[in-house]
Amino acid sequence: MKGLLCTLLLLETFVFVVQQQVDGGLTENEISQQLSNEDRRQNPAQTDPRRDETDSQQYCHLSFSDIHAALRELTATVTEQKANIRALETQLREELNKKTDEMSNLTESQVEELRKENRDREIAFSAALMESGGGDIGPFTTEITLTYRNVFTNIGNAYNPITGIFTAPLKGAYMFNFSIYGHSSPSTPSTVYIVKNGEKVVIAHGHQDQYFVNSSKGVVLILEVGDVVYVRLWSGTRIYDDKNNHMTFSGYLLFPLREQELCRM
Repeated sequence: MKGLLCTLLLLETFVFVVQQQVDGGLTENEISQQLSNEDRRQNPAQTDPRRDETDSQQYCHLSFSDIHAALRELTATVTEQKANIRALETQLREELNKKTDEMSNLTESQVEELRKENRDREIAFSAALMESGGGDIGPFTTEITLTYRNVFTNIGNAYNPITGIFTAPLKGAYMFNFSIYGHSSPSTPSTVYIVKNGEKVVIAHGHQDQYFVNSSKGVVLILEVGDVVYVRLWSGTRIYDDKNNHMTFSGYLLFPLREQELCRM
């Protein structure tokens, strides 16, 4: 029974010390003072010479001085652990702030990169054949490159109205459209075709005996940087344009392509 009481006393004292350290209620010296008071209260032989010290030792095989020493050591350990926890919290807080700053800077750089990438993707043009006046073009004995001078749109400046040539500034998939218009004739059709790097791709053709002829075509082309696209008039044919802008040539970037995307095609 006495051993059980001793154990309960130890547990009660231990809980008291830990709670005071965790809550920050008392300092180590204050805890030591309270333990000393408890020691004297439980061991009156230490304050009253008339009491036999062996009586208290029969109550508990450990003296309160031993318990006091052990608890002082425990108090010092808890205090050290609290200091370590505070240092760790400070370190973690500093690292978190650093990571937050890095993410903020990374986000800003990514936003700027996306803005630049979007600006690079802004590629589109549209133009008609004649800036003013009207009349027939052709027929010629050789093929000629048509120069669409009346520019409506030229975002990215990839189309040159002097030469009539579009030069791809970015690798990607491009959409091109072109149209023809001409006077009807039993012997002279209206024929133009789109060219990529010197090779015929798509032909628009119209031919009838009366009234006017018209036709239009469109094509999606995969272009590398520096590839050129333009429209040519077939030899022996003729077309017509005026202020109504019957003859047009347009193109725009659908989306850019990377090497791995081209390999899948």
